[in-house]
Amino acid sequence: MSCENFETLQEEYLSIYQSLKAKLDSTLPRCHGEEKKRVTREIERSSEEAYLLLQEMEEELKGAPAPFRMQMVSRMRDYRRDLERITRETRRATDPALSARSDLLSGGLFAAQNKESAQVASDRARLLQGTESLGRASASVERSHRVAVETEQIGNEIIDELGTQREQLDRTRDRLTNTGQNLSKSRKILTTMSRKLVTNKLLLGFIIILELGILGAAVYLKFFKK
Repeated sequence: MSCENFETLQEEYLSIYQSLKAKLDSTLPRCHGEEKKRVTREIERSSEEAYLLLQEMEEELKGAPAPFRMQMVSRMRDYRRDLERITRETRRATDPALSARSDLLSGGLFAAQNKESAQVASDRARLLQGTESLGRASASVERSHRVAVETEQIGNEIIDELGTQREQLDRTRDRLTNTGQNLSKSRKILTTMSRKLVTNKLLLGFIIILELGILGAAVYLKFFKK
C-alpha cells in the first residue's frame, strides 16, 4: 500500500465533496427548471465519481499497516456517511415527492448499508490483524527455531572442543605418568649409584689404610728392628 496514493485519492475526494456541498447548499436552491436539472446531473455525476474514489481508497487500505488502517477505516465511514447525506438531500431538493421515501430509506436501507459496511470493515480489520498476528507468531517461531539450531551447533562445537581438550589432558596425563616412571627409575639409579659411591669410598679408605699399614710396617722393619 502507498500512503502517497491514499493521500492523493483522499485529496481528490475532499475536493469533489466540497464542490458537491457547495452546489447543494448554495447553487441548487437558487436554480429552477432546466438549470436545476443540469446542476442535479452534475451533482449525481460528481457523487458517482466520489463513490468510486471511496472504493479505491478502501482497496488501498487493505495493504496498510494495522494502526493506520484502523484510523482510516473510521474516517472512511464518515466519508461514506457524508456522501450518502449529499445523495439524500439532492433527491429531497429535486423531487419533494421523494422526501418522505428518502427519510424512510435513510432510517432503513441506508442505515442497514452503513451497518453492513461497518461490519465488513470491522471483520476485514480483525482478519488482517489476525493475519498479521499469525505472521508475527510464525516469524517468532522461525526465530526461535533458528536460535535453537544455532544453540545446538554451538553446543556441538563446545562438546567437540571439550573432547579435544580431554584428549589433550589424557595425553598430558600419559606424559606425566611416563615422566613419573622415568623419575622413579632415575631415583633408583641415583640411589644405586650413591650406594656404590659409598661402598667405593669405604673400599678406597680401607685400601689407603692398608697401604699406610704396610708402609709403616716396612719403615719399622727397615729402620727400627735390627
